Amino acid sequence: MALTTTDVARLAALARIALSPDEAAKLAPQLDVILDAVAQVTEVAGDDVPPMSHALPLTNVFRADEVRPSLPAEAVLAAAPAVEDDRFRVPRILGEEQ
Repeated sequence: MALTTTDVARLAALARIALSPDEAAKLAPQLDVILDAVAQVTEVAGDDVPPMSHALPLTNVFRADEVRPSLPAEAVLAAAPAVEDDRFRVPRILGEEQ
């Protein structure tokens, strides 16, 4: 099933992407190629092929969490540009009504 420019325009609208009619016409065959490639993959993957997220087995490379002493709050706040009530003071980002 080939994508039409109307299909591409609808997908663009859903994704909130502004496309001109020329851009939609150019993208339609390109998206068809992508959809055909995905369809080929789904044909190959049968019930005997287990789903996987990566071609190679991955292991966790994170270090173990260890409790260690940290800087005292006073030392950290001393380096801050602004402090209020023993906390970093940052600019307000929400309006007053919220």
